[in-house]
Amino acid sequence: MAFRPNTDCKVMANMNQVISIYCDESCHLENDHQTTMVLGAVWCPQAKAHEINVRIREIKSKYRLSPSFEMKWTKVSPARLDFYQDIVDYFFDDDDLHFRALVVSDKFKLQHFRFGQDHDEWYYKMYFDMLKILLKPNARFDIYLDIKDTRSAGKVAKLHDVLAHNMYDFDRSIIRRVQTVRSHEIGILQLADILIGAVSYANRRIQTSASKLTLVQRMRVRSGYSLTRTTLYREDKVNLFLWHARE
Repeated sequence: MAFRPNTDCKVMANMNQVISIYCDESCHLENDHQTTMVLGAVWCPQAKAHEINVRIREIKSKYRLSPSFEMKWTKVSPARLDFYQDIVDYFFDDDDLHFRALVVSDKFKLQHFRFGQDHDEWYYKMYFDMLKILLKPNARFDIYLDIKDTRSAGKVAKLHDVLAHNMYDFDRSIIRRVQTVRSHEIGILQLADILIGAVSYANRRIQTSASKLTLVQRMRVRSGYSLTRTTLYREDKVNLFLWHARE
């Protein structure tokens, strides 16, 4: 996996800028009986992260929700639809916020044995493919992942190794940290969960929740994309890559 420096994302400007990337995932386990996997990230300049988290708390307060209320795709319901629509609109209205997702449409087609890898190795390759267009050598990056289970620490260390190796970042001066955090403490990570949930819902072709379908449609209208096809490589706001296993 050779690294190709990205020169297109205008949010990343110079060597002194630090970008915070908040990552989450949906249906990533090998034997979870789910067809579609989504890896995604919301990113912004580190200098803007506090302001964004404050604004998310203000939107929660507007709807009489506690600042500690954890936004999640699984919590989308008719009673809170207006709140989640406001959150989606806030993402699109704030020029400092950006989203990238990699969608694996059919995990059942994976044939790891053909490529001399196991599911974990493939998973790290997909994470690199999701992140690589966000990374460039003349900026600095802090990457945060939602803590999932007891394997999180080892997974994070391995991901940092893979990312640093592919960027020739042997002194870790470009990718400064990759660490787990608790999503209930960070509004931007919760925002990532919502956007990933919408992309996953669209690609799984589910029709069971009118509220979730409304949010999917809101994201389609605001982005100008179907959410089920790869976007332009240079797309800066909602950047999607649909990955397909070789037949």
